[in-house]
Amino acid sequence: MTTTAGWLRRQLPGIVALGLMAAVFVVGNPRFASADERTELASAYKFTPMSVAMPGGFREQTIRKVNQDYKKINAWISSVGASIAMNDLDGDGLDNDLCIVDTRTDQVVVTPTPGERDKRYPAFTLTTGGLPMGHAMAPMGCAPGDFNEDGRMDLLVYYWGRTPIVHLRAPAATRLDAAAFPAAELVPNSGRTPYDGPVWNTNTATVADFDGDGHVDLHIGNYFRDGSPVLDHTMAGDVEMNDSLSRAFNGGHNHVFRWTGASANSVTFAKVEGVLDEDVSRGWDLGATSVDLDGDNLPELFLNMDFGPDRLLHNRSTPGNIRFALVEGSRDAFTPKSKTLGIDSFKGMGSDAADLNHDGLLDLFVSNITTPYGIQESNLHFLSTAKDQADLRRQFLAGHAPYEDRSGPLRTAWGGWNWDVKIEDFNNSGEQVITQAAGFVKGWVNRWAQLQELATANDIVTHSPLSWPVANEAADIAGQQPMVFFVKDGNGGYADISRELGLAVPIPSRGIATGDANGDGLIDFAVARQYGAPEFYLNESPSPGAFLGLRLRHEGGAGTPAAGALPAAGSPVIGAQVSVTTADGRRFLGRVDGGSGHSGKRAQTVHIGLGQNVTGPLKVRLTWRDRAGQAHSQDLQLTPGWHNLTLGSMAKEQ
Repeated sequence: MTTTAGWLRRQLPGIVALGLMAAVFVVGNPRFASADERTELASAYKFTPMSVAMPGGFREQTIRKVNQDYKKINAWISSVGASIAMNDLDGDGLDNDLCIVDTRTDQVVVTPTPGERDKRYPAFTLTTGGLPMGHAMAPMGCAPGDFNEDGRMDLLVYYWGRTPIVHLRAPAATRLDAAAFPAAELVPNSGRTPYDGPVWNTNTATVADFDGDGHVDLHIGNYFRDGSPVLDHTMAGDVEMNDSLSRAFNGGHNHVFRWTGASANSVTFAKVEGVLDEDVSRGWDLGATSVDLDGDNLPELFLNMDFGPDRLLHNRSTPGNIRFALVEGSRDAFTPKSKTLGIDSFKGMGSDAADLNHDGLLDLFVSNITTPYGIQESNLHFLSTAKDQADLRRQFLAGHAPYEDRSGPLRTAWGGWNWDVKIEDFNNSGEQVITQAAGFVKGWVNRWAQLQELATANDIVTHSPLSWPVANEAADIAGQQPMVFFVKDGNGGYADISRELGLAVPIPSRGIATGDANGDGLIDFAVARQYGAPEFYLNESPSPGAFLGLRLRHEGGAGTPAAGALPAAGSPVIGAQVSVTTADGRRFLGRVDGGSGHSGKRAQTVHIGLGQNVTGPLKVRLTWRDRAGQAHSQDLQLTPGWHNLTLGSMAKEQ
């Protein structure tokens, strides 16, 4: 017996290890939906692909000209920039206008969504007027917002190679064209040609009222180090890659701009210094979400960092004083470090927020690289574990982020080389869908093996481009991966039905824009593809449920437009939140989003699917800040359908 006991003691570590391996296998290999089950799930949705009108006459490319030190990885350097936003740019009351960054031409294009009203204006490119430009610049994204508060939608375009440009819609514009969006600098510079202002390499931007003064501020997220001539093919050197594959803090500084004033034809923002700690500011930012999580009418800022930990910043600002505090999750013996919010090392590519489990709290979803036999990380499906918003706020103030990743059991961990993510109820069933852009570089030589070698490299060499594998025009790394469309499968998890819906186009995609383009109550979406044509998907889902749609606008604005001028749709109340309670006690949350994700921007309206057989009245609670920064909340009773409300000291239906 003693011998047996001694043998068991000696073998105990191995027995425990085998037990843990078996447990991990069971948890990490959940049951996936069968082909028949996916087909059945897909029967509740239908999307019709439609080509997007784009201007012609531009020379097309597949690879950008880059710094000579980046020549052997020019496809890698050229792998981002496709961007898309959906909004109401012409004031017709519908989110049927697109702002697209087309990486085939490096142009910023404004074009109508395809369909019944696609002849309102021809597609056109934004122009930079007399602003100084240069050969080492390329646009990376387009973020809509009413920046000068005149009730007309403006556009913020951000770049690699320079600071962002603001295009304010001209008050007297009689049609939508390039002249309707004159260009102005976000950051004042010398104005000389060639451009000699700050060289930023921006990959993401989000619009939110961070300090609670009633005016929208900006977060600008940069990738390569400030000053790096990434796209200057006449130069060699003065560039570098990330100094780690898991904790890289040598990227470009992130910047926060506070709104300071506006007129009919101008707006000013002041760059706020010292808002972000150095290691937060210099992460390699690929995505950002601004959203009020704890119910104090101040939006948190969630940054998604490539090659390092994502950062959740609790908002502790006061009017005129923007201040954030870093909050992080905690882990136990069964929670991997990279599954813990704020200390993960996955490649954060983009994020979104929604109440994914109907507990009245917003949850977070993060896109990562999840390619089997390539680089298998995991999407992060963070569910809040707080009791309510008050409890969440208490934990945030203590520096703790109470979120638990459930991507494995929920079967949302795996999808591909994922980028932008948008969470919407596409058939008004009352259940959210998680859709993701995917794919990296498309060529004809498989380079996964070399990339895997890089993934195991020592951090002391990763900063040098010489240490990176060849990734030129011929390279293919996840080049065939289609977008992802996760729906709840009825078995406690999710299933990807993108192939069953005809969404599995084998071209790398980057940004997803969502909105109801034709006002029928169904959310349509558009996809920006890297070195491919963008596509619009008209939602024609059969037997949709009821919905509540809210166009929430600030009081005041442009007033009556001049004779012949384009109408003004009103200034969206970015950050406003909506809670809906149906007669049977179900609760739903929505918000006016200023730009969450990677490079796709949803329309700045609220859409909430309610499910079948819901007629109302609905108990609706609104929370918002007015132009003076005063926080308000109001209870309303509304019927399903679209409603236009003006928010000042009170909410008034138009």
